[in-house]
Amino acid sequence: FKIKKEVDISENTKSLDTKQLFEFEKEYKEILDEGAKNYPIIETIEKKRGRLKRTKSHNLFIRFIKRRNEILLFMYNFDVPFDNNQAERDIRMPKLKQKISGCFRSQIGAEIFCRNRGYISTIKKQKLNVLESICDIFSNHPFTV
Repeated sequence: FKIKKEVDISENTKSLDTKQLFEFEKEYKEILDEGAKNYPIIETIEKKRGRLKRTKSHNLFIRFIKRRNEILLFMYNFDVPFDNNQAERDIRMPKLKQKISGCFRSQIGAEIFCRNRGYISTIKKQKLNVLESICDIFSNHPFTV
């Protein structure tokens, strides 16, 4: 969260400065090196079919190594969010509707619901007024990306 705090502080820029990037990259590598002591890469001597069985935490550690660039992208490009909370919020409404109603009454009804929610979500992400944008649909001036 130290990186997130620095990103939040760095207003009016597109990324952290080079020195900060180097320090955070170094700290990330040190954390991975510490993790490598707990989860050494195990090579199998005899050939077996399929993947090597590992624990969930070991698989997570390997993803932290392989996906390093994606994990740290938010400090190089401030347009990338730190977390995926927005995606979770976007899916909450259909899940709530499903929970209350049990299901959608038809496939078409589900598609219409998702299309409307997607349109409203996009309007919010573009920081536009939702009510005005919906009114614009009926006056043949819909919001377009």
